[in-house]
Amino acid sequence: MSLIRQIWLLLLGTLLLAFAGSVGVSIGSARETLQTQLRLKNSDNAAALALALSQQKGDPQLMELLMSAQFDTGFYRRIRLTTVEGKLAFSREATLAPSRAPDWFVSMVAIESTPGIAQVSDGWRALGSVQVESHTAFAYDDLWQAGLRSALALALVGLAAALVAHAVVARIRKPLNRAVEQAQSLVDGEFVSVPESNVPELQRLTRAMNAMVARLKLIFEAQAAQVESLRQQAHSDPVTGLANRKHFMGQLGAALQSEDGTEEGGLVLLRVLDLAGINRSIGHGATDRMIGAIAQALQAYTQRVPGCYIGRLNGSDFALCLPVGGVTMETAQAVNEALAVVLPAFGPGIGIAVGAVEMRRDRHVAQVMSAADAALARAESRGAFSVELGIVGEAAGVAGGTAMGGEGAWRKRIYDALTNQRVRLVSYPVIDSQRQLVHLECPLRLQLDPQGSFETAARWLPLALRTRLTPTIDERAVELALSDIGHDGLARCVNLSAASLADSSFVARLRNLLLASPAHARALSLEVPESAAVDHFAQVQELARQLRPTGARVGLEHAGERLSRIERLFEAGLDYVKLDAAVVQGVAGDSGRANYLKSVVAMLHGLSMKAYAEGVADPADAQLLWQIGVDGLTGPWASALRGDLLG
Repeated sequence: MSLIRQIWLLLLGTLLLAFAGSVGVSIGSARETLQTQLRLKNSDNAAALALALSQQKGDPQLMELLMSAQFDTGFYRRIRLTTVEGKLAFSREATLAPSRAPDWFVSMVAIESTPGIAQVSDGWRALGSVQVESHTAFAYDDLWQAGLRSALALALVGLAAALVAHAVVARIRKPLNRAVEQAQSLVDGEFVSVPESNVPELQRLTRAMNAMVARLKLIFEAQAAQVESLRQQAHSDPVTGLANRKHFMGQLGAALQSEDGTEEGGLVLLRVLDLAGINRSIGHGATDRMIGAIAQALQAYTQRVPGCYIGRLNGSDFALCLPVGGVTMETAQAVNEALAVVLPAFGPGIGIAVGAVEMRRDRHVAQVMSAADAALARAESRGAFSVELGIVGEAAGVAGGTAMGGEGAWRKRIYDALTNQRVRLVSYPVIDSQRQLVHLECPLRLQLDPQGSFETAARWLPLALRTRLTPTIDERAVELALSDIGHDGLARCVNLSAASLADSSFVARLRNLLLASPAHARALSLEVPESAAVDHFAQVQELARQLRPTGARVGLEHAGERLSRIERLFEAGLDYVKLDAAVVQGVAGDSGRANYLKSVVAMLHGLSMKAYAEGVADPADAQLLWQIGVDGLTGPWASALRGDLLG
């Protein structure tokens, strides 16, 4: 039984006892008063009647007539006249008069009517004695009415006391609820501080809880700093801080295979010519500064263009990956011209060669790198500060929004696909270490043309973002997932765009949609990209807070690169984090990456979050990820394993 309920029971019992005791004392006092009044009344009436009888000079007929007249007034239960010899000279008795008080009340509160006795005489001659006893029905009626008035008055007082008690209990309940919510938040992995209570005992409890939360925050911050340090060691070049070759290749591979990435992009390779000779000529320190200047020039693009990333492939080679197509050659020339101004300041004979390629999402990493290397070799053969463009497949021209009639036409095609139900979800399994299904990842496909194929998000998402259709698309995806859950009962996961969270009414509509199907909502997971938690933390936190009552789970996808930069990850209210393929691929052969992932998983588990790995293709990687403590895997290996199990 809860503490609040015990307090209420104690207060209720006290009020009931006080009410019953007060009513009982009041009725008891009134009963004694009425009995006293009846006794005095009977005595007075007997004396008055005896005086009247004494004036009749002993005439029996007149005395009988007088006593009958007195009895017939209806107030008396019994009148008797007894002679001095003890003989009964006159007696009249009436049945007990009916009372308006309930029978149970009459039997419970008995009122005694003591008869009044007075002597009758004729002068000095004694004639006998008269006995008068009044009815008690009137006394019972008065006592019942007095009891009702007393009970009503005490009930009103009790009601007022209950209202005061309610206010006091509510005042106690508020800090108690805050303490319970704070404790539950700790269980859920959220470190929340609450205002201290004015109640001394609760104040000490709240202060201790807040101190514990502050201590846990410090532990998390230290752990996050350690994770970031391990990430830098595993993924970064020690001189420039850029991604090393292995991590950059993982990022490139993940981008080329991503369902929700861009359809087109570009890759720029940059090589410092004769780095060994430059190192001998200007010295190791100056060479490092020159390398840093090149890295700084490339980092300017990552700061201005979301989704752009860079890496140092080896001592002399750098790579810049662009998230959009059609601007690769222009970017390569801009980088070349900027460095042509900067590099001569470090010494004579310093030069670079630049190779660039346009690429599409469905190409293999080896094809893209081969074409870029060929373009770089041609530029290197032409001499310092040369730029060459290579080709990998044919460009689709979609992401620029100029194909198929421009943005207006694309908006119409996307909107028609939604309204005409030309949409469907595809599914990829996420499995746990016991080879059991955690949930199905369900990216949305649109059939943009009535007779065409269903297109991946990479094809239409850039235009949906520009035309602000992502909230409608995401709502439709959630509707399809809920419907599919209703058909087969399998848990599913749907990706939400960060742009949808910027719509002020999107989360409310999503909450209503989930509350309309509570049983199915509990089997649904919703994911937002890591970038949303970094750049729009409050929106992600509000999404988790609003959807928690529905039973749906909320997580991050494509996480890892910026995970430790989410300063208040412990307050986000997330249920799980999916680590990006670029972070987990090749972990079996890289101890630094394995140590980093182990720290990330331990940090997430400490925050009561599950850790899943994306894009797992190698069984050796999968085995090591299980050992590290990852809760689930997805990717080609998981899909193949799931197919074998179902087969």
